[in-house]
Amino acid sequence: MVCGVDHRVDRSTATLDTSRGPNRKTEFTLKDILNPPGLHWNYWFDFVSTPESGLSTTSDWPRLLICGSMNLAMGCVCRPVSWPPGRILDSRHCVFAVTLVMLLMQVVVVETNTWWSLAMNPLLIPEAYIIGAQPLCSQLVGLSPGQKKLCQLYQDHMQYIGEGAKTGIRECQYQFRHRRWNCSTVDNSSVFGRVMQIGSRETAFMYAISAAGVVNAVSRACREGELNSCGCSRAARPKDLPRDWLWGGCGDNLDYGCRFSKQFVDAREREKTPLKGSYESARKLMNLHNNEAGRRAVLELAHASCKCHGVSGSCSLKTCWLQLADFRKVGDLLKEKYDSAAAMKLNSRGRMVQMHSKFNAPTGDDLVYIDPSPDYCLKNQSTGSLGTVGRLCNKTSEGMDGCELMCCGRGYDQFKAEIVERCHCKFHWCCYVKCKRCSKTVDQFVCK
Repeated sequence: MVCGVDHRVDRSTATLDTSRGPNRKTEFTLKDILNPPGLHWNYWFDFVSTPESGLSTTSDWPRLLICGSMNLAMGCVCRPVSWPPGRILDSRHCVFAVTLVMLLMQVVVVETNTWWSLAMNPLLIPEAYIIGAQPLCSQLVGLSPGQKKLCQLYQDHMQYIGEGAKTGIRECQYQFRHRRWNCSTVDNSSVFGRVMQIGSRETAFMYAISAAGVVNAVSRACREGELNSCGCSRAARPKDLPRDWLWGGCGDNLDYGCRFSKQFVDAREREKTPLKGSYESARKLMNLHNNEAGRRAVLELAHASCKCHGVSGSCSLKTCWLQLADFRKVGDLLKEKYDSAAAMKLNSRGRMVQMHSKFNAPTGDDLVYIDPSPDYCLKNQSTGSLGTVGRLCNKTSEGMDGCELMCCGRGYDQFKAEIVERCHCKFHWCCYVKCKRCSKTVDQFVCK
């Protein structure tokens, strides 16, 4: 018996030997790969022609394609070199060998999709989700099963979830614009690539700011009457509000925004059932904690906004309502939490505990992480780092945006660039500002 497997192979790495006659099967040698412990054979892979392979070879050996249901390009059979045809090869060893080859030859790893992709792919208007809602929700990239169910129940919310994710990504890029990792997006599915598979403090910040972005977008959509299941805020009157001020108006529905964000954003993590004490268990707890920290940041900065009423603006009466803070303030607060994030680990009971007990224990408002940050200086496909080659730097700065730190000591190149900016601005009654456009040549510095 001969066992084989279909597998798509990069032919640039193959060694094809056709020197033994036209009727000899084309041989494909993978050296030093298939010698696992206890398996003292040298394996050769004999490629057998398929319609897609383009190899005009023949074979008298039967093939058993154990992956026949996959649409792959080539068929192959494995056998020990020293064995003559007709001898039986242990199928367990063959399956082990084929599996190992498939793992070693898979260069490109498919990244995990995420709901952040809603920010990268334009969403249709909410009314479009009502027609054929279930098929459309199932086609959205990056949603977990629980999130797809919520999509089917709250079709009109999906546009604002995408806006919240986009708001979070933009704020992340602003806050890290002078850092080696600058929150760059790499594709429309995984958004940030493999860098988010590491439980670093950068990952902690992104989870927090995106959860906060959903709270922000959904809360305001409620106030503006864009969602069917919510309206203006019904928050209780603040205790410190003067008695003669009215509490009313139409405020941002922060309560609904937080509840929906918790339900939707946390759905992916709550669906996971990792083994107790495993790395996946630690990542689940870390992600849930940082999601909540992002929502708390929005709650903490929300405030009462008031408007005066009275004759000639005498402000004899004020009406107040709950209003979200500008999202830049949320980003600033979470950036401070990022700088003071706590390193965590799992204890024997499967709970998150602080790695360094000499520091104060983190609260629910703080960010936590479980992995050290990777080296962002050079491009690294395994960690997802894009490196800093080609990044602009500030020659005169001694901070993270300075050429010394940004370029990681590799040096920098200088060139002249022409920039266009607004100038000679004048206010015109009433009521607009008119500016001219001026160009100037400046020196810019780019990391080597």
